[in-house]
Amino acid sequence: MSLVADYLARIGADRPLRTDEETLRYLHARHLATVPFENLDIHLGVPIELTTDAMLDKLVKRRRGGFCYELNGSFAHLLTELGFRVEMLSAGVFQAGVPGPPFDHMALVVHLDEPWLADVGFGRHSTFPLRLSSRAPQEDPDGTFLLRSTEDGDLDVLRDGTPEYRLDPRPRRLTDFVPTCWYQQTSPDSGFRRGPTCSIAVPGGRITLAGDRLIRTMGGARTEEVLHSEAEILAAYHEHFGFELPRVPSLS
Repeated sequence: MSLVADYLARIGADRPLRTDEETLRYLHARHLATVPFENLDIHLGVPIELTTDAMLDKLVKRRRGGFCYELNGSFAHLLTELGFRVEMLSAGVFQAGVPGPPFDHMALVVHLDEPWLADVGFGRHSTFPLRLSSRAPQEDPDGTFLLRSTEDGDLDVLRDGTPEYRLDPRPRRLTDFVPTCWYQQTSPDSGFRRGPTCSIAVPGGRITLAGDRLIRTMGGARTEEVLHSEAEILAAYHEHFGFELPRVPSLS
């Protein structure tokens, strides 16, 4: 099988016949439902290499997940190989109402008859791509999304009225994100170093394993279960996210 066929098999998707809005929506939703958002390598002491080969080996061959640079970087490669025109965009994630620095987050723009914002690397976000040119509310299974222009020409992406990230519409290259990817792995100020997390969309909600806490959010109701042994934690990764780990990520 080719790598594209392997990738499509990884996300449980048929090979598309067209490069259109329907196909993009289908692939976007399949990716979110099958590839988890996770930062486990940081807590396993494994450096994250931001190259296409390394990302595809991790997500496709080893059936792991990743964080935004890996997930959207890999998805951009898949879409490009299928014939879509894709560009990577830099964004700053809002914290306490203030946008973070450039390259804090990676999102994608996919150019069809109109540009679409695709993002399979933010954790909980829109199930389907968003119209990049629209400033009207956009309804999605995961909330109401709004793209709002700023005075400087950037775009704020809001979910249910709360700003999520500020998007710079200028296209970037994968290598542009390498320094911030290194920062996210190594800096004590990085939120990704606070503890291991792995999360995936499931019908009706999400399942998240944060350290030793298995969290289910279904229909707005949240339940939490503490796992009491390393064996239970490793089994949960396999059961809910579909991969084996050599050991439990550091919980600190």
